[in-house]
Amino acid sequence: SDVLPVPAREAVSAWLEGTPRSRLLFVRRPSRVSGSSLAFVVHAPESGGRVRRFALDALGDLAHVDLARGGEASDAPLVLVCGHGSRDACCALRGTAVFGALAPTLGEEELWMSSHQGGHRFSANLLVLPAALQLGRVEPAEAPRVVGSALDGRIELDRYRGRTCFEAPVQAAEHAIRLARGLDRISDLRLLEVAGSTVVFGDVRGVEHEAEVAESSGPVVPVSCGSDPEPQHVYVARAR
Repeated sequence: SDVLPVPAREAVSAWLEGTPRSRLLFVRRPSRVSGSSLAFVVHAPESGGRVRRFALDALGDLAHVDLARGGEASDAPLVLVCGHGSRDACCALRGTAVFGALAPTLGEEELWMSSHQGGHRFSANLLVLPAALQLGRVEPAEAPRVVGSALDGRIELDRYRGRTCFEAPVQAAEHAIRLARGLDRISDLRLLEVAGSTVVFGDVRGVEHEAEVAESSGPVVPVSCGSDPEPQHVYVARAR
């Protein structure tokens, strides 16, 4: 956020502090030549997500817009490819290649390179909004198919990292249930209950699916490109 002028940074920080589970990402499109700036506010719950678009003369204008209610409603999805090279060289390398593979198929305001999304060991990482889909280890050759499926409401389960609308244990439970039941449509499941280590989802037929979640020590791998391997804490879920 240091790239923002101080009044804009203060306004954005105040909005983030007052908005639960919110996060700031910076986006850019290398081929974009317009001198104006764009900002998006995305509401990405389990269903009914929406995108609001702000056209700005400069980023400093963020100090004067109504981030809670303003902006123009947009029907276009956002596909964000993590390319945070200063945080992880692998994201810059792999993310740039995936961005290039997607650029011919998506509109100028749909596809963006983003700042740090997290989980760099899964690069290339993608975030599809407002569907709240996290995808990882996406290769350039498969990227158009994987993203095309996501925009059509289907999830490539072997590239799926969970939905940002859920906490990490719930993400693990949902993934396990989807894999066990072969449920790949975004709308196939909805969260019903979290009771301790048990997570319950319901499907479109009204059938309930449970998963048991436990925190475990994961593999010893580098967190980022070039870093030393270290143990990872992971959530392991088993569908009942």
